[in-house]
Amino acid sequence: MAGPDHGLDQTTTIKISTNATQYFIESYYAALNIRQEPLSSFYITPCAMSGGKSLPSISFNGEQIRNATVLQARFEDQIPAASYEVKCYDCHVVNPNYVAEGTEGWPAKTGKNMTILVAVSGCVKFGNIEEAKQRGFSETFLLVPNPVAAANKQRSKDVKEWLIQTQNFRIVV
Repeated sequence: MAGPDHGLDQTTTIKISTNATQYFIESYYAALNIRQEPLSSFYITPCAMSGGKSLPSISFNGEQIRNATVLQARFEDQIPAASYEVKCYDCHVVNPNYVAEGTEGWPAKTGKNMTILVAVSGCVKFGNIEEAKQRGFSETFLLVPNPVAAANKQRSKDVKEWLIQTQNFRIVV
């Protein structure tokens, strides 16, 4: 049965959102662990919404971070090397009809017109991995389609199909 708004059946919607989430989690946390890929490549291009609120919206332990470049600098300058281990995650399609600049012509059947809420929990060790205390973390993302990926007809691992619009990270006490 097709969904009322976006023309995709529930099985297809679940498959697309689950695959996108799994790929995102594998690549994002690998980038955090290895620190070879810039974090900014995982985020939407900074912009301002009506009312002055800026996107992406990034919260790190309750502190609002201005943009992905500032977050990258924080990881490089203030946070010691870390090892993140994802224990579980879940995802849900929030908006099956999301239209971002550059995605207006995407056919609904591609499933690339949705936003995905991703909830992650796991453990992290900061500093010397052998000696560091393991701490829990919880993280929530809102992923949106990447318009650059839509324009790129040939798939490239360098172009991410989904980008972070909103992020909330918390160390669990």
